[in-house]
Amino acid sequence: MAEAAPSSSGAAPVPAAPEDGMLRVRGGVGGLSFQFEELLAGAAALDGIVRDLESVEAEAEAVRIALVSYLHDSYASGSTAITAVGEAARDLRRVRTELERLGSDVRASHREYQSAEARNTLLLRIGLTGPAYGPLWGLLGLPPVTLRDTVEDMAGSVPAALALLLGLPVGRLPGGEPAVGARDTVRGLADAPGLEFLRPRPVRIAGRDTRVEEADVSPAGLLLRAEALGANPGSVEVLRLGEPGSRAWVVVVPGTQLDGLPQGTNPFDAGGIAEGLGFGSAETAAAIRQALVEAGAEAGDQVAAVGYSQGGIHAMNLARDKAFLADYRLKFVLTAGSPVGSIEPAGGIRSLHLEHEADWVPGADGAPGPDTKDRVTVTLTGPIPGPEWLEPGLGPGHAMTRYAAGARDVAASRDPSLEASTAALAAVVGAGGTATVTRFSLRRDPLPPQRMASAQGPAVSGPGREGSSRRGTRR
Repeated sequence: MAEAAPSSSGAAPVPAAPEDGMLRVRGGVGGLSFQFEELLAGAAALDGIVRDLESVEAEAEAVRIALVSYLHDSYASGSTAITAVGEAARDLRRVRTELERLGSDVRASHREYQSAEARNTLLLRIGLTGPAYGPLWGLLGLPPVTLRDTVEDMAGSVPAALALLLGLPVGRLPGGEPAVGARDTVRGLADAPGLEFLRPRPVRIAGRDTRVEEADVSPAGLLLRAEALGANPGSVEVLRLGEPGSRAWVVVVPGTQLDGLPQGTNPFDAGGIAEGLGFGSAETAAAIRQALVEAGAEAGDQVAAVGYSQGGIHAMNLARDKAFLADYRLKFVLTAGSPVGSIEPAGGIRSLHLEHEADWVPGADGAPGPDTKDRVTVTLTGPIPGPEWLEPGLGPGHAMTRYAAGARDVAASRDPSLEASTAALAAVVGAGGTATVTRFSLRRDPLPPQRMASAQGPAVSGPGREGSSRRGTRR
């Protein structure tokens, strides 16, 4: 963990996230949680050495006692040997005692670090990061409050606000269950009259198109593929890389699309957000699994998943989908501008998440990205020119051009967490080259006719697809 004030400055050191130029990095092998694990692993290793020394100490004492019976054969040499063994045992005891003290100090440091982290987390959770506290936060030497932080704090209070809005006891939703986070909030909304369109419905493959092309499988190249999919409403891509015996697959999922298909049939419309946040992307994940089968993937093949915005939610949900993980070895997930902090993947799956401090979308689920060895969250901090804030869409912080540029910086970074993360992605997808690309058109089953009228809302105006003003065409 970096320090905002160097030890020679005379100022109190303040914990700060590691930074690499315009990148603020959380998690990975350079993250605080992994360093906590390393502290405990070091203390455990010291414990093992202490136990070994205790055994040697006991053996030395046994040898010293056994030598006593030989004193009558040669008193001078016998007493010298006994003394030497005794002194060696005392030296062992001193070393063992020092190692025990060192192990205790390591554990004490771990407890103090954890206590400091818990205190900082509590301060964040009780609202001291709200906009009104911005100047105070800066005086304390902590990072400035960002748009993303503010939205995350607000989203964390959504369940209580929703309960008040519906006239229910605070913290309860229509079924009477406690409302905890985005998942329960979305499920509660989906149960409300007139919002049936938010409930999951089967997603099926309606068509596919296969071609062979040169593929850029760098983080930036894969994210740009997700953006390009926005011109094809309801489509995902499956890339086949490598040769038989060393084959790998990449699933690319686009962001939210609000036009281009009959209402309710695009799995990546607003209902797709609800399915991802509230229902684990169960229907979309099943369609992606079928797409891999039709593309030629075999059980046990390695897979990487890539998603932008809403697509990142679906990609990350694959990392906890038991049916998907039973068929394929999902090794890596890459997301950009996606609210995935509350999604907990299965063990051993590496992930890299790009966010921009001026992008409110990643904070929409009210949960920060966890700090773990296998999970790295990169916050882009580059300035945004003023005129860009006047452009339509979800805000300039959410623009894919900005995330692609950030992904290139990530690939060039020497930060240990980012080096390990990009190396893990490269281990799955290789260096790129010729790939077989299959684009699948997905369609969600339409609402039953009797419910269609109640689900109809005012027509959507403005840019339908994230980051673009062009309207998609049905394929």
